[in-house]
Amino acid sequence: MKINQLAEITGLTNKTIRYYESINVLPPPKRMSNGYRVYDETDVERIRFVMGLRHLDFSLDDITEILAMRDRREAPCRVVLTLLAERAEQVSLRIKELEHLEAELRQLYAIGLTYPIDDVDGKACVCHLVSERGRTG
Repeated sequence: MKINQLAEITGLTNKTIRYYESINVLPPPKRMSNGYRVYDETDVERIRFVMGLRHLDFSLDDITEILAMRDRREAPCRVVLTLLAERAEQVSLRIKELEHLEAELRQLYAIGLTYPIDDVDGKACVCHLVSERGRTG
């Protein structure tokens, strides 16, 4: 199949497919006599695997490492499990950070409701509170 067909089947753009080739996520494709790329079902399966890993927020570096192991006929399962655990921990930490941010935003909103909303200079309104947050980092 040609690149347009591969793109249609996988939902990727031609540009993304070419990019994946350039960073060795996809192997160099076979070429027709006219230079057109030719793909087969193994390319579709590889892209689906990559898309699954990307959906789980794996980095392209991680994906390249996993695929290299598969290409060497080494089982990457232990690496994938380790990365899944690491990603889950990162997500958990990010959720806590976002919950803290949500609480801070709600607190600022509640306090901001008690301030005037027509202070153009931002000295005695919610904008002042936001500026103070910028000073404390």
